[in-house]
Amino acid sequence: IFFDFDGVIKESVEVKSEAFEQLFEPFGMEVAKKVRMHHEMNGGMSRYDKLPIYLEWAEQIPTKSLIDEYSKRFSIDVKQNVIECNWVPGVRDYLQNKKNEYTFFLVTATPQGEIEEILTALGIYHFFREVIGAPTKKSDAIKMLLRKYSIVPNNSVMIGDSSSDYNAAKLNGVPFVLRRTNLNQILQKRLNCKMIYNFL
Repeated sequence: IFFDFDGVIKESVEVKSEAFEQLFEPFGMEVAKKVRMHHEMNGGMSRYDKLPIYLEWAEQIPTKSLIDEYSKRFSIDVKQNVIECNWVPGVRDYLQNKKNEYTFFLVTATPQGEIEEILTALGIYHFFREVIGAPTKKSDAIKMLLRKYSIVPNNSVMIGDSSSDYNAAKLNGVPFVLRRTNLNQILQKRLNCKMIYNFL
């Protein structure tokens, strides 16, 4: 089972929305709201891909050093809040109870070092055979894991909450399960796949 993190294990999409909005508030509320809306419509997209867009909206030149600076500020704002926010109902027990039945992988757009720190703080790192974060793209991560562990795509599943999760699974022929949230209602209407509210 391939898991996304934000919106699948932790209710952290909203936490990141607020952090992005606050980060760009100095450039005016119009820019900040536009940033928040884009982030919420593009869950699963790496912050390294989002920040150049947002900096341009803020009329800043998105140099590598500026992107790195904003990424660092975002990370400081968001990491502890992600650790402290609510779990998706039932997911911790699911990981604990099914760990001998299935092999779990985590593929996320959160930077590699940051997701490792978060999972360690939450005490769930050991449930996953491998954890792959940004800058590796989700589709590449799944492709690599399928090959490395000789997994037949149809014998696996990806649980995600965004179109980027769905596309990463589809590109690799992996069946997809959508975790329904308030932010992916458009996707719920568009996709014809299994959907869950939580892990209870």
